[in-house]
Amino acid sequence: MRTLILMVSAAAVGSCMAGPPSAQASMWERQQALRDQQELGARLVGRVAGPATDCLPSYRAGNQMNISDNTILFDYGNTIYRNDPPGGCPGLGSGQYALVVRPVGSSLCRGEIAQVRDLQSGMLRGTCTLGSFVPYRRAG
Repeated sequence: MRTLILMVSAAAVGSCMAGPPSAQASMWERQQALRDQQELGARLVGRVAGPATDCLPSYRAGNQMNISDNTILFDYGNTIYRNDPPGGCPGLGSGQYALVVRPVGSSLCRGEIAQVRDLQSGMLRGTCTLGSFVPYRRAG
């Protein structure tokens, strides 16, 4: 009986392990990923990435663009900061949810926890942790 339980547990764990997303992604998921990459490319065209920084200067919420669950852009005019939250922010890229952050000071920093909330009801959908901010400045 104990062996059977271990075998069932091992099978359950094995079934949760997924291959690379591109190998198992549906046609819709692949198309959405392509659209996300195209939008990101369009937003960052003509810009060059600089070294990552841990905090944004004087955080402003109105300049945020949610590209996908895994990529958020913060537009500061001459500089666009890219943030790729480790593990992503579930549902953020759908357009139905908003990222809500409450920075401790005037800066938004790596490691801060953000909430993903439903735009209609305001209900909490999940949370995520922000990563480092990579600045993209105009080339030239």
